Amino acid sequence: MKNTEMLREYKAELIKEVEKLSDRLFGQATNLLLDAYRYDRQIFLAGNGGSAGTANHFVADFGKNAIREEGKRRFRVISLCDNVEKLTGLGNDFCFEEIFRQQLINLARPGDVLIAISASGNSEDLVRACSYMGAIGGHVITLSGFGGGKISRLSETAFVTSLTSYERIEDLHLIILHMIVCWFKQYTHEEIA
Repeated sequence: MKNTEMLREYKAELIKEVEKLSDRLFGQATNLLLDAYRYDRQIFLAGNGGSAGTANHFVADFGKNAIREEGKRRFRVISLCDNVEKLTGLGNDFCFEEIFRQQLINLARPGDVLIAISASGNSEDLVRACSYMGAIGGHVITLSGFGGGKISRLSETAFVTSLTSYERIEDLHLIILHMIVCWFKQYTHEEIA
């Protein structure tokens, strides 16, 4: 029963990685996002391929679900990978490695937060975006696999896994981001006045 064996291995490996998640890193990430809310900062998400889908998914969930109280302002959260015209235009006019940094030049300010998502952690467009955010005094949260890659070294809060399966890495990243959404839904109503 090869299918049963694969299923068992997949579940076991993913559960093991979820169990490894650091309380300290989770606290750092939620505190950065809570400060972004308190000081009306912008939160940007970026990723390529499946990680772009994860970024867009988080923007939808976090933007509408993190603050549920009627009449309260919500998070200012935007995906840098949700506009194919903008991405291809920047890629064509500059280069693909600049598709996120060029958008941040227009939009980002000191104190804003970038969440960069990458299975490899080495995508040059994300490396440049993370470097730019650090240079202007922004905050960087990264989620990466394969032991972290370059973006994890440009981040103050780096969720790193040693997984090398893109599917499992992407699963883990979505779980982490869903945990962040759920934390805000459950615990911040008394902290955000």
